[in-house]
This record gives sequence, C-alpha cells and structure tokens, in this order.
Amino acid sequence: MSKQFDVVVIGGGPGGYIAAIRAAQLGMNVACIDEWKNDKGGPAPGGTCTNVGCIPSKALLQSSEHFEHANKHFAEHGITATGVKMDVAKMIARKDTVVKQNNDGILYLFKKNKVSFFHGRGSFVKAAEGGYEIKVAGAAEETIVGKQIIIATGSNARALPGTPFDEELVLSNDGALRVGAVPKKLGLIGSGVIGLEMGSVWRRLGAEVTILEGLPTFLGAVDEQIAKEAKKAFDKQGLKIELGVKVGEIKTGKKGVSIAYTNAKGEAQSLEVDKLIVSIGRVPNTIGLNTEAVGLQLDERGAIVVDADCKTNLPGVWAVGDVVRGPMLAHKAEEEGVAVAERIAGQHGHVNFNTIPWVIYTSPEIAWVGRTEQQLKADGVKYKAGSFPFLANGRARALGDTTGMVKMLADAETDEILGVHIVGPQASELIAEAVVAMEFKASSEDIARICHAHPSLSEATKEAALAVDKRTLNF
Repeated sequence: MSKQFDVVVIGGGPGGYIAAIRAAQLGMNVACIDEWKNDKGGPAPGGTCTNVGCIPSKALLQSSEHFEHANKHFAEHGITATGVKMDVAKMIARKDTVVKQNNDGILYLFKKNKVSFFHGRGSFVKAAEGGYEIKVAGAAEETIVGKQIIIATGSNARALPGTPFDEELVLSNDGALRVGAVPKKLGLIGSGVIGLEMGSVWRRLGAEVTILEGLPTFLGAVDEQIAKEAKKAFDKQGLKIELGVKVGEIKTGKKGVSIAYTNAKGEAQSLEVDKLIVSIGRVPNTIGLNTEAVGLQLDERGAIVVDADCKTNLPGVWAVGDVVRGPMLAHKAEEEGVAVAERIAGQHGHVNFNTIPWVIYTSPEIAWVGRTEQQLKADGVKYKAGSFPFLANGRARALGDTTGMVKMLADAETDEILGVHIVGPQASELIAEAVVAMEFKASSEDIARICHAHPSLSEATKEAALAVDKRTLNF
C-alpha cells in the first residue's frame, strides 16, 4: 500500500522546502521529494538557489572581493600586503563547503519538523482516491499519495539556440561556478544578475571580461538613474559591457570560444575568449513531471498556470516559485511556499508582489523595491523624487566605498513611498527598511522622522526621504 500524506511537495528548493516545513508546523503529515545530488550521490536539497545559484555565487563573490581588497585597497588603510595570490581550487572548495552546510541544514530542518524526505524525481502517475498518486524515481522506485500537491520544481538556464551548454567552454550558471582556473579572457552573453555577478568574480581575479547585451539599455528593469550610476562604476572597474549587440555564430574549439556579433552600429565584430558564460534568462522546469497524466495546464512558456493564490487548474494541486508566473527570485518562492501551506491549512496566506525586493550582489550592490521613475512616468503617476549620494555619508567614507546613492520615489499627493532604489555599499541590507516601510504603506516623511544610527549607511535612506520634500540634514 502506498504511503499517504496530507501534503506532498515536489521540489526541495526555496519554495518547496519552506512550504514543506510550514505545512508540517501547521500540523500536516508532509513529504518532500527532491532529486538534487551532491558529488557523492547523496541528497542535496535547496534547489538551484543553494546548489548552483544564490548561495555559491555569494561565496565566490565574497572570496574575490577579499582578493581585490588585499591587492588594491589595503594600502590606503596602511596595510602592506605583498605577493597576494588566489588559490582558485581552495576558493571553489570553500564554496562547496558553504553549499553542503546549507544542504545539511535543510535536511536537519526536515527531521526536526518531521517532514518525510524522498530523494529522487517526483512525477504524477494519476489522480487517486483522496488525492494524487506520485512516483518517486530514486535509488529505489516507490509510489506515495498526497491529498494536496505543491509543485516547486524551479527553473533551468536558457541556452542559446544552436549552442548547448557543455559546461566546459560554454557555461550556464552551474559551469560558471566550477571554473578551475582564472580564464585569461571571459565572455558573457547577457548583462542580467548572473552575468554581472559572475563577470565581477572573474574580473576581480584577473580575467579580461566582456559582456555582450542584446538590449540597447543597461539593466532595463532598474531605475534609469541607478542603472547609469552602476554602469559608470563597472566601466571604471574594467568590466567591458557592449549594449545593443546581435549575437551570431558561436564556435568552440581547442583554443576556446569564438563569438561573431554585430555591435549597436551594425558593424560586424568577433570576440575570442577562453570560456563563455550564457546568461539570457531561465525557463520553468516541468521536465519529467508527467503533467499530461493528470491534465495539469501549462502556458506558452511552459510555466504552470496558477491563479493569484497559486492554485492550478486541478483541485488540490498548487505551484510556486520559478515554475509559475512572476519574478524568478528565491525569496518570492519562499513567500509563495509559506502562503500556500497556510492556505491549505485554512489560513489566509499573503504575498505582496509590489514589495518583493530585487538585488544584484556586485560591487557596488544594486537593490530596489517598488516602481521605477520611468514606470511612474509611463503610468502617468504624479510623484516626488529625492536622492542622496553615499559620497556625502560619513559611514561610507569610513568604509572607503562612497560609490552610488539612495533614491526614493513618493506619491506627490499622499507622500506614500512608491519605490526605493539603491546602488552602493550594502544595498542588499539597506533595502529591507524600504520593504518594511512600503508593506506598511509608510510615507517618505515617516522614514525622515525615524531615528537612524549615526554614523550608518542607513542615514542615506533618511536623507533621500528628506530630499523628497527638498529638505536635508546633510550628515
């Protein structure tokens, strides 16, 4: 007889494992199925985020930032460092250790919360009495039954047509995290989050990095003023970014990768690199899910169709994270996972898409929440804007990093904060204040009147809020 569960979660990434734990905390009998494997073939829950995304990329970014500081910035602090070298193998090993610690942490949380974990690929078999029959294809095949099913199978890197990933010369985010030595020349196609972060890692370690971007504008989803400020910083660092290009034939050989393309002027160009990272987005992952067996509806992109509550067209089947509509962000998946678990329990799960923060962990960091100035203009919204540069912030001066600014946008009549955009040191941490403020529909004056520690980078947020009404304390 098949094992019976109140909830079966397919996928153990941020959306899946969080949903499983929350459902278990709410008193349900829960199973989570995940097929990720570590180098020894053991379970590695955490999905793309933990294994080949958010966590390992931040580990490499941190290591490469230490290296660059030792080589270029220690001297200004009176620290003499000579003969500084990077042991790439050790850096990669540290990254792998960080990943494993996160994998093991998730398995511990499953055990602590009495979530039954199944290592293998989960797929639909058929609708069964009281729910759905799910096959687990792992070391041994077995079948379980769930009254409620939560699909959290994530996404896969999108390959260029005709140029598949070989993870040796043409790399996805996975291969980009496993490069064994610093390439002399590195090419990237796509200037999104992955492209900029991975480009930053290897540029700091000595690679000559060229990023080819098809769009005519840099970081089109980011507030234009912030994007321009970031572009200036990347140009100064030596990160070469070409916009408005059209990529043509890509050839691989013993000497590396050759990319033919036309630049923004329509001129034929070629780029020879040792390795090429392709970062042109991701596609929903429903491979092997056997959706046709139960009639689960997919859209034209291959994403699972859901309503505002993450319900699919099938009763008792839900889907969250990258495999559904909305931004492909780990924290968005987590919020949806918690909300769905609570909805199954009869509660009112909450996800506010308007207050989901975005972060690019480069140096300077880029973070934002809410609408951009160009979006407000396009929508005809009357607004006020205020900004404050880190150049005038005492804490930033002491850190030795005064790049960037905080920008705040507020409704011209009500003063409600509509968007906050940051480029500069620790933007990923600073954006949280803006998220909280917007979630509670705060005004820019509210932020301006809150006491911020001095000296702190957060004072720049307060100054931006003051600038909305043309005031300043000018710390």
